Amino acid sequence: MTPLKIKEFIKASKLKPWDFIIVVFLIIASFIPTIIFGLQQTDAPVTTKVAVLRVDGKEIKSFKLFKGQNESYRYEDADGDYNLIEVKDDQIRIKEANCGDQVCVRRGWAKENGETIVCLPHKLVIEVQGSQGGDSDDLIY
Repeated sequence: MTPLKIKEFIKASKLKPWDFIIVVFLIIASFIPTIIFGLQQTDAPVTTKVAVLRVDGKEIKSFKLFKGQNESYRYEDADGDYNLIEVKDDQIRIKEANCGDQVCVRRGWAKENGETIVCLPHKLVIEVQGSQGGDSDDLIY
């Protein structure tokens, strides 16, 4: 549009000079929540994650997950069933187990809040969670 046509459009639409200023102000103001919430998220403290090992519902051990971590843990019950758990950097997995189906071994690494590794034959569950003991991504209803 040429400048002449824009002026004709403004006259034809019956816009007053302040209307244009108000519209521009409202467009700019619509971005304020995005800026505020974006700054709050970047200022949030870095939370450490913990992987909790439970067998038959009872907590056996917890592992802190952080960069540079390198640990192995062997869980063995009275029947001789075992799971070899490996922690490397900020992730955890079951490296080896003597269960029949090997689903827990094939599951691979878990590192995000709420992820679980389950070995049903041994009634073993490993859950990754925030350091406060809960999933920091939970929604509040």
